[in-house]
Amino acid sequence: MRWSTGPLDALHGHLFAWVPVCLGLGISVYFGLMQEPGLLAYLWAGAAALALLILARLGPIGLRPPAIGAALIALGFLLAGARAQTVAAPVLGFRYYGPVEGRIVLIDRSSSDQQRLTLDQVVLERMDPARTPARVRLTVGDRQTHIDFAPGQRVMLTAFLAPPEGAVEPGGFDFQRLAWFQRLGAVGFSRSPVMALAPPGSGFGSLFFARLRQSISDGVQAAFPDDAGGFVTAVLTNDTSGLSPAALDSLRASSLAHILSISGLHMSLLAAFVFAALRSLAALVPYVALRVSSKKIAALVALAAAGFYYGLSGGAVATQRSFIMIAVMLVAVLVDRRAISLRTVAIAALIVLAVQPESLLQAGFQMSFAATIGLVAAFGALRDRPDWRLPRVLRPVAAVALASLVAGAATAPYGAAAFNKLSGYGLLANMAAEPVMAFLVMPGVVIAAVLSLVGLEGPVL
Repeated sequence: MRWSTGPLDALHGHLFAWVPVCLGLGISVYFGLMQEPGLLAYLWAGAAALALLILARLGPIGLRPPAIGAALIALGFLLAGARAQTVAAPVLGFRYYGPVEGRIVLIDRSSSDQQRLTLDQVVLERMDPARTPARVRLTVGDRQTHIDFAPGQRVMLTAFLAPPEGAVEPGGFDFQRLAWFQRLGAVGFSRSPVMALAPPGSGFGSLFFARLRQSISDGVQAAFPDDAGGFVTAVLTNDTSGLSPAALDSLRASSLAHILSISGLHMSLLAAFVFAALRSLAALVPYVALRVSSKKIAALVALAAAGFYYGLSGGAVATQRSFIMIAVMLVAVLVDRRAISLRTVAIAALIVLAVQPESLLQAGFQMSFAATIGLVAAFGALRDRPDWRLPRVLRPVAAVALASLVAGAATAPYGAAAFNKLSGYGLLANMAAEPVMAFLVMPGVVIAAVLSLVGLEGPVL
């Protein structure tokens, strides 16, 4: 039987890009509910998905696309529910004041620029371990000069704790939902001194990268105790604690705050520099260039470098999303497929939604994929129109300008919805900053990392 479904005929072979869209619709249905669905709702969704997949397999060929799409919506609903149940952890049900003991897993700063600790393995006085939150986050201020905090260190302090609060306005940011998926069962603050109970462990354990990140941050900020050092630390480790509030406000006002977060820009520039550098080195040795696939070796090494950078960054959602996208592109190079295409973007979105369905509701996910889709579509259209090509000397400038314009236009609606503001000169700021990031900062990161093995990274930093 021929496929005769009207408008779908033109899309035959190009429907894979709709897979994450349908999955996202199902995820949004779950998060749009006013209360947690019961077991019966999950059973109905599972039965519907199974029936639709059977229909797609055995039914008329013209029904396959809509049946698979509807099945993906049901699977998205199930996926979001399963994720919510998998990360379930106790949430503090009342306000608590008393001793808090735990292991430091993250050191950062609050929105008021105060030092903040995230603890796991939490112990609360006179509280059943089964009801104790898996993680708590405490603002401790900057007066704890008697102790040097480090990931893995076990501490004890007296603190005020309260359950995470929800959105303050309809449709606003829901911190309670974010805290649930981070297994954060309580937040609070302490005015008392923090006591160290046990030193950090050692070895390549779960906190290896956290300790390495802290060591790099301390070393850079000791050598450059100003906003420049804070910026280097942010680019290297995703730690923005070294930047002053004024510098952060300036970066946000000019739509340049994204260059502090290790995300698509940093990950792609780092991988691209490693890939290009290795291919260039291989080309300098004819014996190697003629006998091995330098492109695939460079892709493997770039993938390893991106993986290490991901671990060093702390594995935030935005960084995870970026790493998955870069990994998919580099794997495409290894299997001789086009590295940058809408199909590649769709695969990355599918993996991210499968691993963390809740990221669908985050501005970072929406803006990242909106920008990527816009850039792939824009540059793909130019690639197919050779008559639009500019003189070679103008192409880098035009590419930067077009990338900033397309990415800015694609992300502006999401930024306005999430942050209630639009930047008046974000295009100009990004056109000025992105060449510096591409040709100076990220290559400097790689070179400094290599030179740090012999203690010569100072001049590069």
